Amino acid sequence: MNREILKLYLVTDTHALQGRDFFAVLEAALAGGITLVQLREKELPFDALKEKLLRTAALCRRYRVPLLIDDHPELVVPCGIDGVHVGQNDQDAAESRTLIGPHKILGVTAKTVCQAQAAQTAGADYLGSGAMFPTATKGDASPMTVAQLAQIVQSVSIPVVAIGGINRTNAHRLCGIGLAGLAISSGLMHAENVYETAKYLRTLPL
Repeated sequence: MNREILKLYLVTDTHALQGRDFFAVLEAALAGGITLVQLREKELPFDALKEKLLRTAALCRRYRVPLLIDDHPELVVPCGIDGVHVGQNDQDAAESRTLIGPHKILGVTAKTVCQAQAAQTAGADYLGSGAMFPTATKGDASPMTVAQLAQIVQSVSIPVVAIGGINRTNAHRLCGIGLAGLAISSGLMHAENVYETAKYLRTLPL
């Protein structure tokens, strides 16, 4: 797993767009320097999700940025994308690895050291841990302390990204604990200037 592609990781959030065009915002983020995209669409019907995934993949390829899908490992190979991210309540990590094969990216949510180590054993390439700060994207997510996040980072050999409520005003609080990157959702897609926000966050030393 190349840690560099995790540096600035956009998890899409259509609710944060406030009427703006999804693909225009995504392209601004890509131009600003995001290194990985996860298409997260919990409410779209399957056919509409697949159509949006293919269009998103075409845009990401133009910028040479890998694309993951949230919670749909069965779409990875047919749609020619780079991998999948699964949560603790989604498809089993080991089953997801079997579906996508050995060469695609598998990300897994881990909120405890036990979950982190189990995900690594199941074949995860990286972990997403949080929520670090209150977030509207996942209203039921309980904030994790920086100390808890640091314990997860130290407990595994695979890269860890922080997620949840991260934006340009609080991201610096997560520096210095060994993270591979920051996964940001509304903090980018809701930003007044998406390009400049991505550019700033990309240069933040972790």
